[in-house]
Formats: sequence, structure tokens, C-alpha cells
Amino acid sequence: MLLVCAVVGCKTPAMVTSHASAEQRTWGDVVQPLNAAWVSIDERYSQSVLPTTYSTAAMPIVAWRGERASAQLLVWSAEGLDDVRCEVKSFRSKGATLPASIAQTRFVGYTIANSHYRSSDAVFAADMLDTVDCMDVAPRTVCPVWLTISVPQDAEAGIYTSEIVVSCDGKDRVVLPLTLEVQPYTLATPDKWAYHLDLWQHPTAVARAEGHELWSAEHFEALRRDMTLLANAGQKVITTTLNRDPWNHQCYDGYEPMIKWTLREDGTWSYDYAIFDRWVELMLSLGIDKMINCYSMVPWNCQLDYYDEASGEVVTVRATPGKPIFETMWRPFLLDFKRHLSERGWLEITNIAMDERSPEEMDAAVKLLEECAPEMGFAIADMHKSYKRYLNMRDVCVAQEQPADGDDILARREKGFNTTFYICCNPEFPNTFTCSQPYEAELLGWYGIACDYDGMLRWAYNSWPADPQHDSRFGNWTSGDTYLVYPYARSSIRFERLVDGIEVAEKIRTLRRMGIDTSEVEAVLAKIRATNVNDPRKPWRQIIREAREALNEVSR
Repeated sequence: MLLVCAVVGCKTPAMVTSHASAEQRTWGDVVQPLNAAWVSIDERYSQSVLPTTYSTAAMPIVAWRGERASAQLLVWSAEGLDDVRCEVKSFRSKGATLPASIAQTRFVGYTIANSHYRSSDAVFAADMLDTVDCMDVAPRTVCPVWLTISVPQDAEAGIYTSEIVVSCDGKDRVVLPLTLEVQPYTLATPDKWAYHLDLWQHPTAVARAEGHELWSAEHFEALRRDMTLLANAGQKVITTTLNRDPWNHQCYDGYEPMIKWTLREDGTWSYDYAIFDRWVELMLSLGIDKMINCYSMVPWNCQLDYYDEASGEVVTVRATPGKPIFETMWRPFLLDFKRHLSERGWLEITNIAMDERSPEEMDAAVKLLEECAPEMGFAIADMHKSYKRYLNMRDVCVAQEQPADGDDILARREKGFNTTFYICCNPEFPNTFTCSQPYEAELLGWYGIACDYDGMLRWAYNSWPADPQHDSRFGNWTSGDTYLVYPYARSSIRFERLVDGIEVAEKIRTLRRMGIDTSEVEAVLAKIRATNVNDPRKPWRQIIREAREALNEVSR
């Protein structure tokens, strides 16, 4: 179980010690006890190596009204520091003032990660955005701080100035100036974003990691807090399970069932939807209300559990698509599930969801669903182009390295269906591992809008390993593959940069709808389309920089 990290009070991070003589001499040159400077949001910084590129000049930040903008600074000391704090001052322009409360600073925690994709070598990677209000910095240690500015939707456009005061022990201080250019366009609230974001949720992991009884009132309260972070990223889909563990326990925690199946002594079936309903209601109350995706008619091991009243035991059966047992198990459930969803008013937003199942397995599932509950749709994470075979695929997500055909995307959009792409354990680049560079997460947003996708999917939002804040590795997956945020609603650099990319897509769509000339942006999008996005040797940081500058210029 993880220990609760207090919201107030100081925290001492884990220390990485290096014995390289060159590094020792470098640290020996550090004279000031407290040092702080701006650095790029596109990179992770070592905990033990002094930065080589940084600035103490005013950091320029450009954002729309309603946008969340990011910046990063580093604090370091050769001697060590106690009680380091970061205070943001109010934002002032010639005619307006924005309060300091629109800015949030969070100390960045380090977790053990693979040194690179699928490597067995381990490093400390800067990732978790902690919620403590001060931090102790060990000797010869670098401490990143993440700045988030949430621009009010009613902010007056203009150039604002502010500063961050970094202090330690209430005595030594460094002042870092910044400018905030608020542009004259407004980004809608996340629940109104068109971007179809689907990060798979794992409620069971929250119970274990935060120490709650599964499905208790305390568990649901924790889920509300953790999923609010997801709702604020524009999530559109509720992840639900139809039976136990549809992914055959590929994560540290199994997926406990949300629906209890019971075979009565008279041979009829009953289904208890209490947990399913409570979970869906919670997510709907947060504004996550476009789709309910239910996993799965074809679990990875095809196993289903039910309680047998006659024997008083839980029975596990293997219901393989195409076998008689498949229809025996699923037909009565689908008929009853349809009735229940109709009573709750959720039928038309519910999809039976599949993850990378073969076309043969899909054929049997689709056929039975069309017979029993044609009002429901299908959702699929597809690596076989199976979506071309069926008419009721409301929610199609293709593997990023197996792109959908542009004509199919347009045809599906005309029917009101969405088409997205997904990343998971692949590709190596771009991705959101704890060993990935932060700019890769934003690149996913640029890639999606360049290729005309409606959004993206990723497993998973919070399938945590045993102790994610200290070790992000799990099994054979690359570190960080199974989660994007940390227990107790703590964000990450990866998650913040992913949201940056989503906001990019929303801004471009907004400008297009308004009829604004976006030709400068479209030229960069064409460059992204024409470049192999999976080749990390390409100058992606420069391309993203050009894209940001073009979007900022268009928005002026």
C-alpha cells in the first residue's frame, strides 16, 4: 500500500548519487547555495547532472483564454536546501490583472524507469507532479518544478508580466520573471472539446493503491477525485467491464467485475448491475458522457465467471466465439443488458468493446450483438482493419503504426462515427513512457490532427504497478506503459504534455470553424504527414517548435 503524501509540509526526494569525477568538479563550481532557472518543457532533466542550457530571462508563455499552459524551472544546490518554496505573483498588464491563483507550481518527483525503450538498464526519471507545498533538496541534486497556468475564459487579451520567487529557509531567494500573452480566442471547457480522448480507467487499481475496500463509499470518493483529473483532460469514454478481467490480468491489478452473473437453480439468469450503475453515474456526473465502452464479449482468455446457485460456487467457463457455449452465455446477457440500459437511458451511448481480437472472433460477436441488441454499437482497438468488415463500428481506434485510410475516416465521420488511433506498448516513438521525452506526448496531438483523426486512445490511465511513484516498471512493458497519472490525483509531465497536444488540436479545429486563415499551420501539418512520425532521428523538436510558432502567429 502507498503511504498518503500530505498536501502540506515538506518532502525529501530520493537521491541519485554519481561518482563521476567530471561531475564532481562541475558541482564544485557551484558557488551560490540556491540556484534556479527556466528550462524547456520538452525535456526531462537528470536529478544528479547540472543543466547545460537554461535561462534566467523572462519566460514567454502564450495561451488562449481557457487554455492550460506549461513551463518548467530547475532548482539546484551543491550544499543542499531546506524548505524550498515557489511563489507565483499576480499577472499584470497595462489594463488588467489576473490573480496569482491561476498558476500552480508542483515539484517533480523521480521514479525508477527503463533507460530507453524495452531496456533492462534503470535510471531515475522526472515524472510525477507532487502536491506538497515545499521540498528539501539534497546536496548536489537538481529539483524540477512544473508551472501550470490556467488562463480564465474571461481574461482580457494582452501581455501580462509576473514572476516566480524561489526561496529556501525563508531567506535565500531567486526571482524568475515571466510574460503571459493571452490571445484573443477562447478555448471551450474540456467537456465541450471535440477531441475524442479515451484513456482506459482501472477502478480496482485505485482501491489497492490508495488503501480502500473495493467498491466502498471511500473507494468511490477516491475515484471521483482521481477521475476528475481525467475529466479535465477532455475524456469522452467510460471504461466498464462485463465480467471479470477481460484483459487476462496484464496489469499489476486484475479488473474486478462490475456486473455479477448468477445462474439460478431453475436455469434462468440474473445480473446484478449495482456496481456498474454506480460507476457509470459517477463518471457521467464528471461530464464524461459520450460513450460507455463495455469490455468485452471476447476477453483475452475467453473466460467468464458466474455464481451457480445450485452448487453455491463460482464457476469459470471458456466461451470461445463460434462455439455453442458462446451464444449460451452471451444471448441472455445481451437481452437483459439491453433492457437495463434502456431503463437507465444509456442504450444509445453504450458500445460492446473489443481489444485487438481476430476477425474470426469479431464475426461471431458482431453477429450475435446484431441479433440481440442492434441498438448498441461496437468499439474496437483494431490492428486487423476489421472495421472495414462491419457497419456498426461506432468507435474505431486503429494502431498508430497501421493507419486508417483517409477516405474511411471521412465516410465514418459522415455517419456520426469517430476514428481514432492508439498507442500502447508500441511504437517506440512517439510514446508516453517514463523514458520518453515530454515533447513526444505533445507530438501525438499534432500527429492526430495532421492525419485527420478524431482523437486517440491509450491503455491505460491508471493501471498502476506496485509502487508507481518509486518504480514505474512493470513486467515486460516499457516503464510507465500502464499509467499516465499517479495515486491521489497526482498528474505527471507526460499527462500535462499530452493535454498540451489535445489543446493544440482543439485550437486548430476552432480556428477552422471560424474561417480563420490557418495556412501557416496547415503547412506544418503537411510536413508532419509527409514525415515518418515513428523515426526519432527526424528533427521533431524543431518541427513542433515551428508548429507552435505558426499556431501562435495565426492566433494573433
